[in-house]
Amino acid sequence: MNYAQATMGRIFIVRLINGEVLHECIEKFAADHGIALATVIALGGADKGSKFVVGPRDGNAKSIVPLEHLLDNVHEIAGVGTIAPNASGTPLLHMHAAAGRNADAVCGCVRKGVIIWHVLEVVILEMVNKTTRRVMEPESGFELLQP
Repeated sequence: MNYAQATMGRIFIVRLINGEVLHECIEKFAADHGIALATVIALGGADKGSKFVVGPRDGNAKSIVPLEHLLDNVHEIAGVGTIAPNASGTPLLHMHAAAGRNADAVCGCVRKGVIIWHVLEVVILEMVNKTTRRVMEPESGFELLQP
């Protein structure tokens, strides 16, 4: 286990609107407002055509090939994630969300492009910490949180 301590910074309440792409908007908002590190909570709707990463094709393989799930209709979503800077200081969102419609549900990472349907309410809780960042791990190909 690795850890770091942070203090609470600013709190932002953001509403994304129809057609916007979740991770693109949150990352731009973070960059525009100088948010390096934060927790993000989101609640609202995802439109048809939204993409989720839903796991690796083979959990035992050395090379990770992600599976994608394309929403075939509008879904309700709820997600939680983190914002942290990568090696070049760009704030990146890592968020997983559950999407449901009637009795069907899927859960995955929003990185491939979740398109907002009407509205997505987002709360960003800034954390003040000068050391936490995302570092590329060559084995997995992921930029992982390093406290």
